[in-house]
Amino acid sequence: MFDLSRLGAWADLPFFKESLPQIETRLKAENRTILPPAPLIFHALERVQPDDVRVVILGQDPYHTVGKAHGLAFSITASFGGRLDSLGNIFKELNDDLNVKRTCTQLDDWADQGVLLLNTILTVPESQPKGHAKLGWQVLTDQVLRHLANRPRAYLLWGGPAHNAALSVDAETNFKLQSSHPSPLGVTKSGKTFEAFRGSKPFSRTNAWLREHGHRSINWGDPEAP
Repeated sequence: MFDLSRLGAWADLPFFKESLPQIETRLKAENRTILPPAPLIFHALERVQPDDVRVVILGQDPYHTVGKAHGLAFSITASFGGRLDSLGNIFKELNDDLNVKRTCTQLDDWADQGVLLLNTILTVPESQPKGHAKLGWQVLTDQVLRHLANRPRAYLLWGGPAHNAALSVDAETNFKLQSSHPSPLGVTKSGKTFEAFRGSKPFSRTNAWLREHGHRSINWGDPEAP
C-alpha cells in the first residue's frame, strides 16, 4: 500500500517498522474512502528532509472532502475549487499580519523552504473528521518531533491535538507558538495556554525568530516566479 522509497532519512524512524504494518492492515480493511490517497499520505515527510526543517506547522487531521487534501497540513489541491475553510482563515491572518495576499492554495513552496506541514493524524475517512484518531498515527508525530529536537526550530501549533503532541518541545530553546485551530469554529478561541489564531501574527513572529537565529525568512506569499 505504501511506497516508502521517497522518505529519505525519515525512513529510519522506528515507526515505519514497528507501527506502520498494523496501521496498513487496518487501512486495507476499511470500506470507506480514505483521504488523502495512499501515494500522498507521507507527502509532508517526502517534501522536506529532517535536516532541512526550519519551521514545523502542526495541525489535526487531513481535510475529509475528496480532492481537497494532498498530504501537507492545511494545504489544498490547486484544482479543488471549493471552500477554503481553515486555509481561508490562514490566508486572512497572513494578510492581516504581513499585508500579503496569497492565492495559491497548494503550500508545496512553503515545504520547499523548510516548513514541515504535518498533521498529528495522517489519514481520515471521507466525511468523518477525526475518524482515524485512534489508528496510531500519533506515534509517528511523536517520533518526528523528538527527532527534530536536535536543534532549535520554530513550532506553530494550531489546535488542541497539536498542543498535546508537542508537549515535549522546549519553549526556551525553540520558538513555540500555541494558538487555536484556524477552522471557522476555532479561529477566535483562546485559553490559558494558547492564543486565538486570529491576531496571533504567526508569520511575522516566525520570520523575526528565524532572522534572530541567522536564518532567512520564509516567503509566505505566492511562490516567486522562476
